[in-house]
Amino acid sequence: MTEEINWLERINATARYLREKVGDMPRTAIILGTGLGELVNHIEITHALPYNEIPNFPVSTVEGHQGRLIFGMLGGKRIMAMQGRFHYYEGYDMKEVTFPVRVMQAVGVKTLFVSNAAGGMNPDFRIGDLMIITDHINLFPDHPLRGKNHPELGPRFPGMNDAYSPRLIAKAREIAAIRDLRLVEGVYVGVQGPTFETPAEYRYFWRIGGDAVGMSTVPEVIVARHGGMEVFGMSVITDLGVEGIVSEVSHEEVQQAAAAAEPIMTLVMQEIINQFDEL
Repeated sequence: MTEEINWLERINATARYLREKVGDMPRTAIILGTGLGELVNHIEITHALPYNEIPNFPVSTVEGHQGRLIFGMLGGKRIMAMQGRFHYYEGYDMKEVTFPVRVMQAVGVKTLFVSNAAGGMNPDFRIGDLMIITDHINLFPDHPLRGKNHPELGPRFPGMNDAYSPRLIAKAREIAAIRDLRLVEGVYVGVQGPTFETPAEYRYFWRIGGDAVGMSTVPEVIVARHGGMEVFGMSVITDLGVEGIVSEVSHEEVQQAAAAAEPIMTLVMQEIINQFDEL
């Protein structure tokens, strides 16, 4: 019980620190995944806080994750952006992985955009595609809501029927049509990592309904929805695990493919943010 109380105190203490440092908090936040940290170049930055200077924040240990919390303007709106996230495979528990989302909730964030690099199983996908996440399958060995539920954070049994906002997905489709962009759609399978998948695992994930697989995002989305946030997610397809076509992959190649797709992802997210007054 003491540990749970201290956890809530840590969330609130971090939220107070951010308010003191930054002032008014934005209502929109973005979590930038592997190779996608360059989106911050499109943000008019007002504050950039290294994770190691933020009380109670974990520190990202993965190459390609800069480890800064950015505040500024994107698409004419105030936003908060995590340049680098935390993963279960790094050794953090689920409360640590999702701690920043709880802090976002505490400071009043209402809409969360998430991005990641993922391996594609759908035979219609190509390396470099951007996939709108329409749903997910949670295969992590632990759950971020396991343990005592705090009603002030959300309900004991939150629904996940609309984990990814239908109206934001519809807006992304509209932007893609107007801009003549290739966007694919699919179900994201979340696994613990850190190994890339075997051919048999790719086949399994495809047969249970997945279109892409990665090592993040699902815990953050669960916690965001538990806290009442609206969520939009995109994956960059950085390698393929299509039956008979399993591409060799390294972390460096994942970063390169993600960086190449970053301008299109930036455009889509920026236009979505710009076109909704409440974001």
